[in-house]
Amino acid sequence: MIEELLKIKEELLGDIKKLTNLKELNEVRIKAFGKAGAISNLSKGMRDVAPEDRPKFGALINIARSEIERELELKNKEFEEAELNKRLQEEKVDITEPSKACEIGALHPISDVIDRLTDICVDMGFSVVEGPEIESDYYNFEAMNIPKNHPSRDMQDTFFITDEILLRSQTSAVQAREMEKRKPPFKIVCPGKTYRNDSDATHSPIFNQLEGLVVDENISMADLKSMLTILMKRLYGEDTKIRFRPSFFPFTEPSIEVDVSCPNCHGKGCNICKGSGMLELLGAGVVNPKVLEMSGIDSKKYRGFAFGFGLDRTAMILNSIGNIRSLYRNDKRFLEQMR
Repeated sequence: MIEELLKIKEELLGDIKKLTNLKELNEVRIKAFGKAGAISNLSKGMRDVAPEDRPKFGALINIARSEIERELELKNKEFEEAELNKRLQEEKVDITEPSKACEIGALHPISDVIDRLTDICVDMGFSVVEGPEIESDYYNFEAMNIPKNHPSRDMQDTFFITDEILLRSQTSAVQAREMEKRKPPFKIVCPGKTYRNDSDATHSPIFNQLEGLVVDENISMADLKSMLTILMKRLYGEDTKIRFRPSFFPFTEPSIEVDVSCPNCHGKGCNICKGSGMLELLGAGVVNPKVLEMSGIDSKKYRGFAFGFGLDRTAMILNSIGNIRSLYRNDKRFLEQMR
């Protein structure tokens, strides 16, 4: 058996030296270690060896196996290196050849505005939060101090699924949910899709909002105006003029609307601002104490302010887009202009 082992080993090592490619190498590997391979058969024949000779014979088989495997591995590396060198010679790249033209993509205008606004807000210490688009009547309206049959509900032509379930008409619902979960002080912004039954050149049934909320001690209208001034100037430019006008929202008291000088004509008057030189941009105000109390926040200790953007309108202003439908048509020609 030992003589047979030595003969098989020398024969296999001789075959390995004659190999010229990976296919032949694989054939020798199977010849040695396959199910019916020579080394495999010797291992199976251990039962026919005298018990006192088995340790010696087993050790010789292991030595032969190691030598053959080592030679196979060396040959394998040799063939792989040769194949790599061949490819490097055949697949040279001419770095002086002009590159092929390729189209450069760009963010959708709404995605771009969301990123810009959230980046500014995060720099100012806000956390970004999200909430469900299918919402309950309570969080969308009642928690915002808009009970059933309240006149302000007529301003939002809402998509109701049932009497108590709807597609949210404002991201304020996220604020209500967060006020229940968080302990003051906190600063959050919540961007997302909202839905209202409205459609014309400046309104869409699906649109995007970004609302912000700050709750802390000693919050005042001065804090809100200061924060919005910084936000507007960072978004539209340091030369932007800002105008605050009194308004009404059920969830804030007092409430304001914010206008900015038209970034297209810089206040001189154009078709985008309809000649006024100013653009109505967002609503804001000091959070109504009733809203804080409904969310479990002590309104005697804490106050807050909130603000809300229409992101579609902001994208239209920044990119001089005349019709909101352009944002949702997926027209490649329109999107190419955003580059």
